[in-house]
Amino acid sequence: MGIFRVGKNPKSRFRKHPRRTFLGRIRDYFFAGLLVTAPLGITLWLTWGIITFFDSTVVPLIPPHYNPETYLPVQLPGLGLLLAFVVLVVVGWVAAGLFGRWLVRMSERLLNQMPVVRNVYSAVKQIMETVLAQNANAFRYVVLVEYPRRGIWTMGFVTGNTDGEVKNVVDAELVNVFVPTTPNPTSGFLLFVPKKDLYYLDMTSEEGFKMLVSTGIVTPPDRRPEEKRTTPMIKAGNEALAERSDPPAEVLSNGKISKWRPIEAAESTESAGEPVALDQVDGAEETDDLGPERTVTRS
Repeated sequence: MGIFRVGKNPKSRFRKHPRRTFLGRIRDYFFAGLLVTAPLGITLWLTWGIITFFDSTVVPLIPPHYNPETYLPVQLPGLGLLLAFVVLVVVGWVAAGLFGRWLVRMSERLLNQMPVVRNVYSAVKQIMETVLAQNANAFRYVVLVEYPRRGIWTMGFVTGNTDGEVKNVVDAELVNVFVPTTPNPTSGFLLFVPKKDLYYLDMTSEEGFKMLVSTGIVTPPDRRPEEKRTTPMIKAGNEALAERSDPPAEVLSNGKISKWRPIEAAESTESAGEPVALDQVDGAEETDDLGPERTVTRS
């Protein structure tokens, strides 16, 4: 049993370590075993669920005289998954040929004539082409974006460059950023963020999703060089918020960030050419959030 020194009092110079109780040891062993078996158990459970789903869905479609389980005394786990893989490969091989491309065009033409089905088909096809295309950059980059306000950072995934009407309306180079919810990343928000306001991270998209699903418990290591790890890329505080505003705002002597103020208050203020503090405007609320407001000065 270990001992350690405590203070300078001779009577309490040495003190024994507190003895762990039997229930405490049982609890520690339980959590240690859970930490070892939970990842393996969940992985096996999900894998077996996928195999069972394909077996129960695909195998009944096989005619009995072509089903190998008809001639065997046991079932073959994974037969449905293997058959689905072979069917997808054959369909892809046929679709890549001349006859397959003609058949796909005729099928799309038929589906486009159906009022409800054509909307669902076009949306699903566009999503699948974006996600599965070999040259697609969707979800390849992990970024930090200030959302929902200045000074609060959210992790998102770049899904592509903004095109169409949204690009033509905004006078800036926008990027589509998907911000998932935690711990369920299947839902989230689509943001159109100026590219200059994005901070690209070196972590992979898999590491980013792990961090989101685990609510920040699983944090990937920083693999950047030592000089980059010790030098923050993003400044914090009101000074940094003022610099990142467009146009840049100013930090007043009391530490507050200058805001817009009503024209009446600007005309009644004696200090010309200087930002006006919020406490000088009637009915204004003090806040450090820049929001969409910027500095107003008088000449």
